[in-house]
Amino acid sequence: MKWKGKDLFDLVCRTLGLRETWFFGLQYTIKDTVAWLKMDKKVKKQILDEKIYCPPEASVLLASYAVQAKYGDYDPSVHKRGFLAQEELLPKRVINLYQMTPEMWEERITAWYAEHRGRARDEAEMEYLKIAQDLEMYGVNYFAIRNKKGTELLLGVDALGLHIYDPENRLTPKISFPWNEIRNISYSDKEFTIKPLDKKIDVFKFNSSKLRVNKLILQLCIGNHDLFMRRRKADSLEVQQMKAQAREEKARKQMERQRLAREKQMREEAERTRDELERRLLQMKEEATMANEALMRSEETADLLAEKAQITEEEAKLLAQKAAEAEQEMQRIKATAIRTEEEKRLMEQKVLEAEVLALKMAEESERRAKEADQLKQDLQEAREAERRAKQKLLEIATKPTYPPMNPIPAPLPPDIPSFNLIGDSLSFDFKDTDMKRLSMEIEKEKVEYMEKSKHLQEQLNELKTEIEALKLKERETALDILHNENSDRGGSSKHNTIKKPQAQGRRPICI
Repeated sequence: MKWKGKDLFDLVCRTLGLRETWFFGLQYTIKDTVAWLKMDKKVKKQILDEKIYCPPEASVLLASYAVQAKYGDYDPSVHKRGFLAQEELLPKRVINLYQMTPEMWEERITAWYAEHRGRARDEAEMEYLKIAQDLEMYGVNYFAIRNKKGTELLLGVDALGLHIYDPENRLTPKISFPWNEIRNISYSDKEFTIKPLDKKIDVFKFNSSKLRVNKLILQLCIGNHDLFMRRRKADSLEVQQMKAQAREEKARKQMERQRLAREKQMREEAERTRDELERRLLQMKEEATMANEALMRSEETADLLAEKAQITEEEAKLLAQKAAEAEQEMQRIKATAIRTEEEKRLMEQKVLEAEVLALKMAEESERRAKEADQLKQDLQEAREAERRAKQKLLEIATKPTYPPMNPIPAPLPPDIPSFNLIGDSLSFDFKDTDMKRLSMEIEKEKVEYMEKSKHLQEQLNELKTEIEALKLKERETALDILHNENSDRGGSSKHNTIKKPQAQGRRPICI
């Protein structure tokens, strides 16, 4: 009950392990006004709330990095369909805006998740923050104001500068004042004044509803400008030490990742070798089976040929015997004396028939003998094939089971601004020299950043085009419509003129 803002803030920083405490603060809302927790006041009187618009395609990309940070690298054998069913990764506003099933959303998140392979958890979280900081409403604190004419407007304060919005459009500012183009900000009672660095540009004045709102606005301006300058100054000794420790930690993690990658590579190589050996063993078993079958067929063929050759040889002997008997019969007939002409003619006819029969018997006997010789040759070839089959089976049986493995080569792995307080008035001056020096740096950073974000924008546009046909137009919110109009005009937003890499201001820590 007695804790002050600093007590809670210190606890949060210790819990999260934050050392760069000057980048952070605790944010809360009071009567629709966003404010920062005061370190010297009690916490029990202060509240927390935050809402940032995120387009659907960016929501999917953010979800993919969240999955990478939680699950590590994508593995199809582990991360099967439905593994994100219990995860709340997308805003309900996005889910209700499209005619898409949870499986369809998971498919698109997984497709990007698979592309993040090799990113460590801290790298995935950093990419998440880089995308989040480009959202139009990220880090912007809005305050209701009125200009000289009494027109209601919104003032946005963030790490890039001051922005003036239409109350119905919190995405696209009507006018922006980057920190490097502001010479002085001040308020007197409820009137707030912004003086640009370029004296040719008119001074912008507006009124807020209450004096304490002006105090909050000036507090935010001082804090964001201080961080704006800090990011462009030489690092303090403490920060240098922290960066050195961060580099050492990063190098240690890199070496650890390399070691794990080598182990994984060796494990995968061993698994591939095992699979190859199993495949070759199976192949050898199949070859052995085929060789056994061939041997059995050869043995059966040899037996059949031997039996057939024996039969043919016996038939040839039988025919030869019959031919001999026919020859004897012919000789007997010739020796028989036939007296009558008729008997003689009949005998001559029988002799002729016997000679023709004997000739046929001799031809058949010769053919049978040749057939027996051919069968003997086939038998010899069959026995030779049997011998070769046995030799191949013997070679398969004696072949080494494990092939030599090649060793896997292991990869080796202070300018202080002036501000004056008089009664209910406060003025904050910026150094002209500092602002001029920063202008060219910011322009250079902007060009470099836009080049780096080109590929990301192409990915987001591709997904947006893919799911556009499934959108339910009647469910679009006012911010959805404004975001689409900005995209159609080429993405006009506060980032177009003053965007820079690592544009982090004081970030609210949600508890």
